Amino acid sequence: MNEPITILLVDDMKVLLLGSGGREHALAWKMAQSPKLEKLYVAPGNAGTAQIAENVPIAVTDFEAIADFAAAEGIHLVVVGPEDPLVGGLRDFLQNDSRLGGLMVVGPGKDGAILEGSKDFAKHFMQRHHIPTAGYLTVTADNIAEGRQFLANLKPPYVLKADGLAAGKGVLILNDLEEAQRELQEMLEGKFGKASSRVVIEEFLHGIEISVFALTDGKHYKILGSAKDYKRVGEGDTGLNTGGMGAVSPVPFADAEFNRKVEERIVRPTVEGLRADGIDYRGFLFFGLMNTDGEPAVIEYNVRMGDPETEVVMPRLRNDLLTLFEAVANGTLDEVQLEFDARYCTTVMLVAGGYPGSYEKGNAITGFERVKDCMVFHAGTKMQDGRVVTNGGRVLAVSAFGETLPDALQQSYANVAELKFKDMNYRRDIGRDLYE
Repeated sequence: MNEPITILLVDDMKVLLLGSGGREHALAWKMAQSPKLEKLYVAPGNAGTAQIAENVPIAVTDFEAIADFAAAEGIHLVVVGPEDPLVGGLRDFLQNDSRLGGLMVVGPGKDGAILEGSKDFAKHFMQRHHIPTAGYLTVTADNIAEGRQFLANLKPPYVLKADGLAAGKGVLILNDLEEAQRELQEMLEGKFGKASSRVVIEEFLHGIEISVFALTDGKHYKILGSAKDYKRVGEGDTGLNTGGMGAVSPVPFADAEFNRKVEERIVRPTVEGLRADGIDYRGFLFFGLMNTDGEPAVIEYNVRMGDPETEVVMPRLRNDLLTLFEAVANGTLDEVQLEFDARYCTTVMLVAGGYPGSYEKGNAITGFERVKDCMVFHAGTKMQDGRVVTNGGRVLAVSAFGETLPDALQQSYANVAELKFKDMNYRRDIGRDLYE
């Protein structure tokens, strides 16, 4: 196993953050508060990151351009927002570049990123390290008959997951057995491209979902908190799945006993399992969990922060984020004591009309000057002719604090009312299920 390389990061740090969404704006916002920061670049960024950093027009999957930029600008730290470059091996690529000796990358190498890149790998990992998760069977074209029989033995609903990354579209939850067996065939025949050449069939876990986030240096970990996000586009969790319509943190039902179970049964065994498997994992771990009558089980791993959960987790974290990344680099995360704002933080996502289907781009956004006592994180925006315009389906995340969950939500929604763009849509019931 490769031991983490001890790197002494300088006080005047040059940082390159990769990504262009609300998650990246929240991370940039947090890093920009650090006295250790000399210069922050975001590639490719958005109109929000442009206000606190220098955007550079580099795609997150253009490894050569990222390496060239890091070498030319003397970058000390690369923070990877989205999963694609991690699964593609960006950390390995950068750390094998002779020009970039001592460069720290927040995010796992390819051998760790496969936790998100392959549902089958993740399931085997959890089974091997005795981490609670749903029963499953991995199906290919060679054992499709076994897959059909496995489905027939399950109780509905039926869960089908493309093994690889499918841009958030590779999970199907179906109530009809014949439809599930038909979809299994279509997935294996290429419905989601290579991502569904293998399909993981899972037992359906009943309960309520929660996301838990941790940061690890490969040996130690710190839990950054919990959040609950809302995937469906419509009120009452109706309509199509989206990338997330809002989030709250902390989650009221995640009490001390539940959190103890999560740490002892899931977080610690995951970090220890990675180390036992010889994987030098340094970066964020995202645990997508199901709470079934107080018992947590893993639905999925992600190898980066979530979106829009980052927009509520980062505001509550009081620590200097660059100091935490320095501890990740040096393997000294155990020496850090985390501090959190005790208040609730909530975010409401403003999305383009038609999202998650087809939608317009380029519509002017107004009202920024009227918002107060909140944080507006840009997700799908850009500057055009001196104005901020829409440039994606999820456009803005409006985050606010409150002593209670209803107080925080009231503050978020009060500021949502000040922002306008053509066909703007949002859910009006974020967080309501947690206190009504």
